[in-house]
Amino acid sequence: MVEIFEGLEDWRSTQQTRHRLSELLTVTVCAVLSGADDLEEISQWAHAKLAWLRGFLRLDYGVASPDTFERVFALLDPKQFEQAFRTWVGGIIPALGKDQVIAIDGKASRRTTSKTAAAPLHMVSAFAANVGVVLGQTATAEKSNEITAIPELLKVLDIEGCIVTIDAMGTQTKIAHAIRERGAHYVLCVKDNHRNLHDSIIFANLDPRGPLVPTSTHESTSTGHGRTEVRRCQAYDAVDRLHNAAAWKDVASFAVVERIRTVGERTSTERVCYISSLPAGAERIAQAVRSHWEVENRLHWCLDVQFSDDYARARTGHVAHNLALVRHIALNLIRLDTSIKTSIKTKRLLAATSDQFRAALLGFEAPPDDEDDE
Repeated sequence: MVEIFEGLEDWRSTQQTRHRLSELLTVTVCAVLSGADDLEEISQWAHAKLAWLRGFLRLDYGVASPDTFERVFALLDPKQFEQAFRTWVGGIIPALGKDQVIAIDGKASRRTTSKTAAAPLHMVSAFAANVGVVLGQTATAEKSNEITAIPELLKVLDIEGCIVTIDAMGTQTKIAHAIRERGAHYVLCVKDNHRNLHDSIIFANLDPRGPLVPTSTHESTSTGHGRTEVRRCQAYDAVDRLHNAAAWKDVASFAVVERIRTVGERTSTERVCYISSLPAGAERIAQAVRSHWEVENRLHWCLDVQFSDDYARARTGHVAHNLALVRHIALNLIRLDTSIKTSIKTKRLLAATSDQFRAALLGFEAPPDDEDDE
């Protein structure tokens, strides 16, 4: 990590700089990994753990002040930092296997608005559902949305052989084309933003050519949290029934997923339509659809609840964007650790109190600390 951070361009004057950029970033990752959520907490934690940090960092002038951290993160180019993040991920995660589901979705950090930025920071992330880690992310441009950010993110990801899932907002012909150009398959949700396409799926059986028979079907049932959910997927290869099918590059199937949820005596039914470049295999499509929600449950929810992302008030320059990247690094480090099966909250607590456990999360060994000996 330090070596990758050293490759970042440092725009500061060497004659007036005390703290090395790579060390500032590494200290920040260690602090966030250990439970720090803002720049004041990062600086205070680093002061308390200065001796431990000097075990692998020089820190010739000690630990920077919160103001110094803020100035650096405000001016650090987030695109360079994103590139460093992807390089780091590529070095610690083996090549993604075939059919790895890459869920792409956006999240807003609600309290990052300011007088100069009326809209909050909105990050679009690519989440490897099977591995549970963030592969990359990009912020939407001001006065823009996910539709323009997703193609930019796809350009820099190695997704060959994977299955990319996106919600209805990202169901765009250009995005489908970009996914196929990168050698991946897509499963895209279709709702009212493509009314004609949606209706051609819903009313496929009313076509004058006659009713359709599913190419394949799949059903699964799950119980938990006081509810029972039955999921049925019907996949069809009759893409000639789709409205303007030629506009969707390599579209090979469409599917209808029905979810029947029972809580107590109440039962609700939801039907959602999808188009895909995959063959009409209902089980494979259903698995991809279900895996997509990992980005909500295992990324967005964790960032809000475990890392207080929605309560972060960083508003100066690029601080919010760069700290969001640090949170993704910390979350990846925690997820990649298999030494103990426990919650993210507990792992951050252990990282805060145990030098050995923190070192293990970072990928190196450290001598036992006093607290561990006791």
